[in-house]
Amino acid sequence: QVQLIESGGGLVQAGGSLKLSCAASGDTITTYAMGWFRQAPGKEREFVAGRTRSGLNTNYADSVKGRFTISRDNAKNTVDLQMNMLKPEDTGVYYCAARDGRDNLSRVVTTTAGYPYWGRGTQVTVSA
Repeated sequence: QVQLIESGGGLVQAGGSLKLSCAASGDTITTYAMGWFRQAPGKEREFVAGRTRSGLNTNYADSVKGRFTISRDNAKNTVDLQMNMLKPEDTGVYYCAARDGRDNLSRVVTTTAGYPYWGRGTQVTVSA
């Protein structure tokens, strides 16, 4: 079973950038399709970005397209989320999630139920 730990969250001003990392242990991250989700206070957890195991397909929420980039670093066994031009509405707890990607789905799963493995989250706060 894979364990996931997010890092890189913090406080940043609007317009700034932040890079989140999701470190996998117990298994190689190349086994998995990966997703990033976020949850604002009082809101449902929502899909932010995802990547198939192969990396041939990525998907982003409309609200972050052009600003966020998901990537995988095999050497570090991490999946990262580069966030640029941050807005106050990006504030929330960011979670990384994994699903076994060896089914080789060519689409990115965007539902929370589609991911069995989750990190505990990291707080991102964007001030105006």
